[in-house]
Amino acid sequence: MSDAAQPTAAEVRAAAEAVKTALDRHLAAVERRSGEDDPAVSEAFNQLAAAAEAYDELLYDRYDEVTPFEIPGAEDTLPPYAGPDEPNAISVLIRRDYTVAEPQRLLAQAHRVEAAEFDAGGDDDQAAGTLPGALGVLFGEFEPDEIASRHKEFGLEEGDSTLWVTASEEPPEAGEWLDSPFEHIDAQHVVCRFDVSAVFDDDEVSAGEDDDIDFVDEDDEDEEQLEPLDAEK
Repeated sequence: MSDAAQPTAAEVRAAAEAVKTALDRHLAAVERRSGEDDPAVSEAFNQLAAAAEAYDELLYDRYDEVTPFEIPGAEDTLPPYAGPDEPNAISVLIRRDYTVAEPQRLLAQAHRVEAAEFDAGGDDDQAAGTLPGALGVLFGEFEPDEIASRHKEFGLEEGDSTLWVTASEEPPEAGEWLDSPFEHIDAQHVVCRFDVSAVFDDDEVSAGEDDDIDFVDEDDEDEEQLEPLDAEK
């Protein structure tokens, strides 16, 4: 960076003072918090993060030094809620990732569903003959929540998942968002968010939790009972 583009020492010091002010505001908001999800605390947190990030950038540009602070990225935090106080509608956005851990088990379960439909008079189009077809059969037969609770039976392994609840004044028009269901989400209308990830499990283990304890898992017994599925192929 050229000298002309560098911030001045006064600008760096002003940024440092802004961090001190934001830190005091954050502490005051925490001391006055009215509950676990106090919006004042969230707003003060975001202001502190923004001030610290600005100071870190100026400090590096001027002196080639960094701070020990880890600044959360915009994708890691939500802005303060600015949606309706009395929403008339909510939207629930869910994403769940799976790994196809046992393809043969998945195919066998889909064949079972397809065979039952054929016996009941359904069309025998052999959609379960491929993995994409088998997934279509299973997700067409079972609700996503049921698949989530029984994923091992279907040869799937859970990955990351997230659930967002957003609020709005009025429900959308029928069919309005079906072509792009996850676009145009206003982050300030997110009421709450719940994330599940192996990253959090790793953090718990590193914090001292004992991962050597074995528990009896009913799902393991179910897996043993389902072993003949592969023999039906």
